Amino acid sequence: MNNQRGLFFNVDWFIILTYLSLCIIGWFNIHAAVYDTNNPSIIDLDTNYGKQLIFIVSAIIIGFAILLLDGKFFNTFSPIFYGISIMLLILVLIIGRNVGGNQAWIPIGSFRLQPSEFAKFSTCLLLAKYLSSGTIKIQELKTQIIAAVIILFPTALILLQPDAGSALTFTSLILVLYREGLSGYFLIVEGLSILLFVLTVLYNKYLVVGGVLVFAGTLIYLYRKNRKVITITGLGVLFSVLFIFSVDFAYNQILKPHQRNRIDLILGKVNDPRGIGYNLNQSKIAIGSGGLWGKGYLQGTQTKYDFVPEQSTDFIFCTVGEEWGFAGCFVVIGLYLFLLLRIVNIAERQRSSFSRIYGYGVASILFFHIFINIGMTVGIIPVIGIPLPFMSYGGSSLWSFTILLFILLKFDSNRMGIS
Repeated sequence: MNNQRGLFFNVDWFIILTYLSLCIIGWFNIHAAVYDTNNPSIIDLDTNYGKQLIFIVSAIIIGFAILLLDGKFFNTFSPIFYGISIMLLILVLIIGRNVGGNQAWIPIGSFRLQPSEFAKFSTCLLLAKYLSSGTIKIQELKTQIIAAVIILFPTALILLQPDAGSALTFTSLILVLYREGLSGYFLIVEGLSILLFVLTVLYNKYLVVGGVLVFAGTLIYLYRKNRKVITITGLGVLFSVLFIFSVDFAYNQILKPHQRNRIDLILGKVNDPRGIGYNLNQSKIAIGSGGLWGKGYLQGTQTKYDFVPEQSTDFIFCTVGEEWGFAGCFVVIGLYLFLLLRIVNIAERQRSSFSRIYGYGVASILFFHIFINIGMTVGIIPVIGIPLPFMSYGGSSLWSFTILLFILLKFDSNRMGIS
């Protein structure tokens, strides 16, 4: 009874204020990015910035509605949420609308629902429920396989759309497994896999295989009396060779030309600022031209004359850089950093393992979106079509991130009543 009476007093208001700040900043920057002189009012509902206001208000209502629910509701019904998400991901492949080459949206009147966004919170919930149940140990192979299936099932369905950006988001949940005790060897394997991927893209695959064999031969010679090292090295060579050839096949046969071009651009294989590098080049120009304090609200020339494609969605951070400068970027990144650190702090103070695991799921997904989105606008990450949380235009993304965050706030508000 005390928990219900003190519901809104127990909520972390620092998180809510940060959330509202990012939503409002995003709204104003969407206004600048798609400003229409014929509809100048920021609350004009015929424009995208007017629609974003509706999305923000409805998101806030959804968030506070979540706070009124019983926290056990999400634990109990997590398999159902996950099942509904999977059904929607299958449904979008059948009746979905194709936009920009991706069949990722279900049309509902004038609104387009993107199921992949809502699959994020449902996957976090089911993963948390599984890992916190009974005597589950992350060190056991069975546990790792089931956890991988929970994460990779929606990932595979999203890849069929094909929406590689949204699919990659789910891989960030491996950070949750590390927090729960997954061996650090997996992190080493991940790092080496990334290195082999880059080398395979940059150089001839046979040259990379030769390098792996030379390195392995040297290691075996130095530890020739250690059977364990020799065995692990042998398995590593086998894995590496298979990985190299699979990367070569996937890169040349599975990835679409525009996806290969984006990777080639980041790795320096091509330099085409007027062609495949146009988006990135314009993005960097916009951010760089803002200087220290920016050009001022609605004064950005790159923004005003639509030089940067998708500026209200994937490239919204360009507007911040051009019109608000380094100072504005510093504030936005600072808000995101505070949000992430606060979420990790919330996760760590949970008395329930379910709530803790879910909290790290929220942190992982938000971190991935923030790092990748900002990284691609400044040219350190290949251009991947994923939104900047709470700031990019769109109802599905804003609502899904809101649900993701406010479920955690609900768990946190009830933490003292959970043993």
